[in-house]
Order: sequence, then structure tokens, then C-alpha cells
Amino acid sequence: MADKMISKLQDIAARYEELSKKMSDPQIIADTQQWTEIAKAQAEISQTAQKYFEYAECERQMAAAAEAEKTEKDAEMRALFAEEVQACRQKLEDLREELKIMLLPKDKNDERNCIMEIRGGAGGDEAALFAYELYRMYLNYCERHRLKTELVDINETELGGIKEVVMNISGKGAYKQLKFESGVHRVQRVPETESQGRVHTSTVTVAVLPEAEDVEVEIRDEDVRVDVYRSSGAGGQKVNKTETAIRLTHFPTGIVVTCQDERSQLKNKDKAFKVLRSRLYDYYNSKNQSEYDAHRKSLVGRGDRSERIRTYNFPQGRVTDHRIGLSLYSLDAFMMGDIDEMIEALAVAEREAQLAGGDV
Repeated sequence: MADKMISKLQDIAARYEELSKKMSDPQIIADTQQWTEIAKAQAEISQTAQKYFEYAECERQMAAAAEAEKTEKDAEMRALFAEEVQACRQKLEDLREELKIMLLPKDKNDERNCIMEIRGGAGGDEAALFAYELYRMYLNYCERHRLKTELVDINETELGGIKEVVMNISGKGAYKQLKFESGVHRVQRVPETESQGRVHTSTVTVAVLPEAEDVEVEIRDEDVRVDVYRSSGAGGQKVNKTETAIRLTHFPTGIVVTCQDERSQLKNKDKAFKVLRSRLYDYYNSKNQSEYDAHRKSLVGRGDRSERIRTYNFPQGRVTDHRIGLSLYSLDAFMMGDIDEMIEALAVAEREAQLAGGDV
């Protein structure tokens, strides 16, 4: 194992043992807040430290078996020690690969909740209809993985499509599971309104933003205009008769957020500020990292959102992710929320790209 990697692992192991001792200190135990912070820090490196301890113990066992093989006079016993050396060598190789992955840089946003925004793009009514189908696909996926979804805003069309929908998704690792979905999704199919049977191409944009904490983004009152208006819908009972919908306009960035899902003006305002905070977090974070990310455009999930990332071809029953060149011929199941294979493949591709890039 490379010296640099060993040094990192030794530092993590030493840090783990230091934190373990602190957690047993009576003074720290008496300070609930401090103890909780230390316990959280220890938990973050626990898996890597334990795996390194396993690696170090395996190295010790291999060295002992190798020494015994050299000094043992009985041929049968030497053969047994040789087998043990070989078994340890294979185990060390496997452990090295696991430790390499554990040392890869972690996305600080992975364990956060997220905001998902789906908008119809090119293609008019057909784009709006497909936007609704993607919305339903993600709802099914979240239900499968016990992620809670909360509608923030939706702009429906008379034909049953959506121009735009914004929802909050909460649960362990919500952003980690869905972050690769950001981008332009292209659909190729024959619309129901097409009398000639011609295949049309439409697009839908999806944006997944990590949910920001209050302390991470400062929103000054003078920077935001709050407008109150009546919520709208496709018509009929969906139209609210009272002014409960909220529109926030952030002057420094020009970002506009609307929320009209709740009947309570206060709840809509809270939801709108949550979305605004996440959009600002993404905005400022993207500006700060733009130069750093310039040379890493090939990494999965790092591309510009204006780039096409996936094509859903209904005549062929195929869905293709262009970032990794993976095609699945199970489009019906995919549209019902069975997208795990694609998400896992994207995560593996990102990990392999990090390893190839020398991040460890």
C-alpha cells in the first residue's frame, strides 16, 4: 500500500483512538453538547478506522505465518503456514481496495435532504406530460426507499401535464441517492395527440439541490421581496379563493421562488424560504467551485445542467444514460420508479473516476 495512503490511515486510526478516550472522560460526559459532537466525529471515521485495524492485524498475522514457515522443519506444517500466508495476502489485497474507496473525498452534502425541481422544456404539451411522468417516477422511487416527499409548488396544465413542480425530499442520504438526476432528460415517443404516428423528441429539466441549513446562508430582509397572491391551478376546485400563495424575489441574485401548495400563508412562506435557501446555497457554492470543477467535467454528476444526460426511448423500450453509456431495456419498470440499477451504476462510475484521478 502506498506510503501516502498508509499515513492517512494511521492518522485516522490515531484520531479515532483519541476521540474514544475523550468519550470516556467524565468531564466530557458531563457536557452533553461536547460529548455529542465528539461522538459524531468518531462515528464519521469509525468504519475506516476499524477496517484499517483489520488490515494491520492481517499484516501482523501474515508476517507471523511467514516467519513460522521459514523456521518450521516439518514439511506438512510448512505447507499449512504457506497457505495461511497466501490467504492473508489475498485478504490484504481485498482490504486495500475497500480502504481506497473509504478514503475517497466525501460529498459533504450526501446525507442531507434535498429539493427536487422538475420543469417541462422543449416540446410543449408533450414535455409537460413527460414532466408529470418523471415526477410520478421519482415519487415511486422515494416511496420504495422510505424517503418522505413534500410538495412545495406545482404548475399544472389542462391536459394533465406539469409545467413545473418543486418538492422537498427528506430522509437519510436523500441527496446522495438523487444527485445524479440533475440535468436534461430527453424523451422520444409518439405523443397521443400525433395522428401520423411520428416519433417526437421533447425535453424535461431536473435539478436536485441539497437542502441548506439556516446558518449556512444569510438572507437579509432587505434583499427579499415577499408577494402574496391567490394560488392558481388547472381550474375548478384547484383554484384558491384566498391569498395564500407566496412569491419570494431575491434581489442580489434574481432568484424567484413560489409556493402555493398549502392553504396556510405562513406554511407556504416557510416552504418558500427553505427552497430559496437551498437555491442560494447551490448558487454560491457553484460560483466558488467553478474554477476547481473546470478540469473535472468528465466526472459523473458534475456536468452542466444544460447538457442532455439521459434519453427515454419508448418505441425501443430503452433508457440510456449518456454520461456512462449505460442502456437498460426495462423502460416500463424504470418509469414506475425502479431506477436503482441506473443510480448505482452512476455512483460506481463516479467512484472509479475519482480513483483514476488520483484522489486517494
